[in-house]
Amino acid sequence: MRPYWAMLSARFRTLLQYRAAALAGFGTQLFFGVVIVMTYQAFYSANTTPQPMSLEHVVSYIWLGQALFALMPWAPDADIRLLIRTGGVAYELLRPVNVYWLWFSRALARRTAPTVLRSIPMFITAMLLLGLQPPASLASGLAWGMATVCAVLLASAIATIFGIGMIWTISGEGLHRLVSPLVMLLSGMLIPLPLMPAWSQTFLRVLPFRGLADIPFRLYLGDIPPSSVGPMLLHQLTWVALLALFGHWLLSRAMRRLVVQGG
Repeated sequence: MRPYWAMLSARFRTLLQYRAAALAGFGTQLFFGVVIVMTYQAFYSANTTPQPMSLEHVVSYIWLGQALFALMPWAPDADIRLLIRTGGVAYELLRPVNVYWLWFSRALARRTAPTVLRSIPMFITAMLLLGLQPPASLASGLAWGMATVCAVLLASAIATIFGIGMIWTISGEGLHRLVSPLVMLLSGMLIPLPLMPAWSQTFLRVLPFRGLADIPFRLYLGDIPPSSVGPMLLHQLTWVALLALFGHWLLSRAMRRLVVQGG
């Protein structure tokens, strides 16, 4: 565990230095958050049909998404992409560690450090000025905290698979452009999942992406009662285990076929 913890710690400290980027990200997410909230306010004011979520809950859901935006597995790791493109990935194979868990540690740091920098000012601003409600109860807050930790692990497992995929795609841009809209839609970051069509709900509940945003956010709001936190965490952790197993298999397959150029 020590090598992986060392990688996580070093990478986390490095990413904490990008404070200007975090400030820019905060401003961007604040702007888009306001736009999205205004869109839903217009939708609710023009629609008299009862909705599965109240407008107040939708507004809080949106601001939770903006605060934790950096947790999502959006883009491939630029450093891993550089290693693959230059042939430096060969050095990763020489380390006396499991490459999958080494890359998982990098992905974990990449999810957490930017989120720490962006989420604190976003929570303060949104809660004081923009309609973000506090957790429905203390139990809901604790359940949200546990589910958020599991969401970080799940996002890191997905991001690690994207990194492994770059061994075939080299740049990773194709994966990024294909997967980012899917993550936005299927996790609830774009549209809260309870507002999705009824025929899609069973499908959405099975997929891992729900565990990235929908589960933690609805636990926070009390839309999922704290008493149901056990099955929710089980859903997230099951997908973490399955994706980790798949990632190990995919990496071993990639390394058997790896041809290093450059270096």
